[in-house]
Amino acid sequence: MPFALLDSNVYIDHWEHGAHADQLDELRHAFIVRYSAVVLSELRRGAHSAAARRTVDALRRLATLIWTPTEDDWWRAGELVQKLGARRGWDTRKKRDVQNDALIALTAVRHGATVVTSNAADFELLGRELPLSALFLRARS
Repeated sequence: MPFALLDSNVYIDHWEHGAHADQLDELRHAFIVRYSAVVLSELRRGAHSAAARRTVDALRRLATLIWTPTEDDWWRAGELVQKLGARRGWDTRKKRDVQNDALIALTAVRHGATVVTSNAADFELLGRELPLSALFLRARS
């Protein structure tokens, strides 16, 4: 069975708005879902309420196997972000935002996993530079 990594926006859309419920149910039957250290960190950083922190803490406890970027992933992510940012005139903030997406993408590529995200724009760009498999869920309207 293939592996999938869920991007933080998928969790947030689901937790805050109930989005993607049917798609997530289908994903659980089609993929083995693994957890990204980058995504867990993003979720923890953004958990501002006590309830949100409890939800993220519970997810972390459930994550028996967490995939972490390697030293080489960090190096390649810096190169990718620099290259894409130079082409597109990104400011420092945009580069910082895409850095995490690049780390998620590189980790997924290394494990042969599919990234599941509602952030099509950044992952489509990364997919032009990497042999990335991505599944794009429709962002919440």
